[in-house]
Amino acid sequence: MHPTRKAGLDRLKEFLPRAGRDYARERNHDHGPGRHDRVSALSPWIRYRLITEQEVLARVLEQHSVTAAEKFVQEVCWRSYWKGWLQMRPSVWRDFLSERTRAVHRIEGNGGLARALEQAEAGQTGIEGFDDWAKELIETGYLHNHARMWFASIWIFTLKLPWTLGADFFLRHLIDADPASNTLSWRWVAGLQTQGKTYLARPDNIEKFTAGRFRPAGLATEAPALDGPSPPPPGPLPPALRAEAPMDGPALLLLTPEDLHPESLLPGSAEIAGLLGARGVHSLSSWPWGEQARRFVSGALDDALGRASEHFGLSGRALETLDAAMLVDACRDAGVDRIVTADAPVGPVDDALDQLELQLEKEGIQLERRRREWDALAWPQATKGFFPFKKKIPALLDAVGLGDRQGLLDLGA
Repeated sequence: MHPTRKAGLDRLKEFLPRAGRDYARERNHDHGPGRHDRVSALSPWIRYRLITEQEVLARVLEQHSVTAAEKFVQEVCWRSYWKGWLQMRPSVWRDFLSERTRAVHRIEGNGGLARALEQAEAGQTGIEGFDDWAKELIETGYLHNHARMWFASIWIFTLKLPWTLGADFFLRHLIDADPASNTLSWRWVAGLQTQGKTYLARPDNIEKFTAGRFRPAGLATEAPALDGPSPPPPGPLPPALRAEAPMDGPALLLLTPEDLHPESLLPGSAEIAGLLGARGVHSLSSWPWGEQARRFVSGALDDALGRASEHFGLSGRALETLDAAMLVDACRDAGVDRIVTADAPVGPVDDALDQLELQLEKEGIQLERRRREWDALAWPQATKGFFPFKKKIPALLDAVGLGDRQGLLDLGA
């Protein structure tokens, strides 16, 4: 998986003929490493917005009707749903981080649990399929979505390991690791997201959808929901300027891994006086996740800086972290007192931007976060479960000009 916008667009073009009813019929089948041709495998590029959800749907709906591509459209919208759900309930992310820390401390004080965790992460449990997926994840940074569900279920209900450490394992190793999708999917398997509803990995289901490659023995036959509080009610979305709103004077543009298509972020009249990109978020962690994601993000940032430099007509510079002092110096050099960046959903980058904003304010510099139209329209709809959200997808497509096939985006950029 090459971390460039061109590679993402090439993968999208290759997948397009299968985005309709073929996808709906075959998407649950996992044929193993290097054979994930039944799904789009676009998630790494969409995750970091080398390509955006809106343009992916635009291209798909050029070739397929909404009815034929319904399942793929829904899968793309699941990503936006999870982000919106967590955006209105940020305490769930903070609770995950706290519970993960407590789980690590329990592991440190329990030799048996520590060995079980080590075996699970190394793919040495003796469970057919599970061990293969653990190794595939570490080696490739990718797993089929069905395998992710089986893996999480076995981790929680058969191995009885803390779910937060399983979510952390995915977060560290998946190239497409996404705080919202990952955290909330693990919560769903565990019965915490939809109270009492869990996911049980069954040998016959695994055998069917892996073409007979695996039929693990000794799996849990029951999946009792884990204890935990009910999800909190939705709160208001954090404020952010719309991406397309006019800019009031020149600014420095800051790229983060949450949005690496800067060419489509700002209005055409935007006056950019300087260009910087951050590979990571703070000095304690060059990137909050694992080596596979770090490598992809680093290459993707370089690709985005190159495209942005050409688009805005100035040279860009990569920073290893969101370093406030370096950003202040860059603003002084450019003669501006404002930094513009894409809004970041709940997660490590959002946490870091909140801290950065306070540091910049002390230096008289404003951090302006801009939210894309797609997010501004989709996120507020995630007040309940996905099925009520799903009913609003046609209106969402209409609102961005995709329902009637008008106003489609130029994907060649």
